[in-house]
Amino acid sequence: MVERRPVLTFVSHLILVLGIIIIAFPLYLTFVASTQTAEQITQSIPMSLVPGTNLIETYRTALFGGETSAGSNLSGAARMMWVSLVTALIIPIGKTTISLLSAFAIVYFRFPFRNTVFWLIFITLMLPVEVRIGPTYEVVASLGMLNTYAGLTIPLIASATATFLFRQFFLTVPDELVEAARIDGAGPMRFFRDVLIPLSATSIAALFVIQFIYGWNQYLWPLLMTTHEDMYPVVMGIKRLLGGEAYTEWNVVMATAILAMLPPALVVILMQKWFVKGLVDTEK
Repeated sequence: MVERRPVLTFVSHLILVLGIIIIAFPLYLTFVASTQTAEQITQSIPMSLVPGTNLIETYRTALFGGETSAGSNLSGAARMMWVSLVTALIIPIGKTTISLLSAFAIVYFRFPFRNTVFWLIFITLMLPVEVRIGPTYEVVASLGMLNTYAGLTIPLIASATATFLFRQFFLTVPDELVEAARIDGAGPMRFFRDVLIPLSATSIAALFVIQFIYGWNQYLWPLLMTTHEDMYPVVMGIKRLLGGEAYTEWNVVMATAILAMLPPALVVILMQKWFVKGLVDTEK
């Protein structure tokens, strides 16, 4: 029995409220800056915490580009957000598909050096990105995949972590299910499609959310892979807005940052139930 104490309840709620304020205040400040003009942001110190009247114009410029009040000619973030969206969808779908198939093969198929293959996959977790990025870039460049969606995504879709996750789950599936499927005449791929994938739905959802955010926030790899502006993701676009002009249009920068936060936030909100269940489900 848990004893309820009003003082402890008040303190715990106070800590939660303070945490929310600390996290939400920078987001609110970013939104307020995106509703003002660049002159209002730079000339008023400290900046006003009341939303301005330039919201529609600022977001139109951030999304579709155009000439600003300071005379800067900016390219919009619409194309960059499309590139980020395609990348953020291909990476989790590719990671999930490859990891499911590799874990299925390692657990349910008997072939020589099966455990060795798994440990070779697992050992790749010890290699930092900086060690692999040079050879990977050389291979991708030699295949002519620079400035392509394939070059942005294919080197990132293999995941030892996801393979390990699904392998551990498949090991918990009762052998009776395998025997029942075999008696019913189900082949390996039918068992995989009709039994394992439905049982793995919550894990797949959790992995999709994590990898979508991972793909959306990619910066280092696209920085090496892209030389054409039409293949820049939105994260690189924000960096270019900060350093591309002599005069930084802070209101457009903040509006682009808000736009860049919306798709990952929307994915988390829509898949929150599945995401949490996939992380804490005790039956797995």
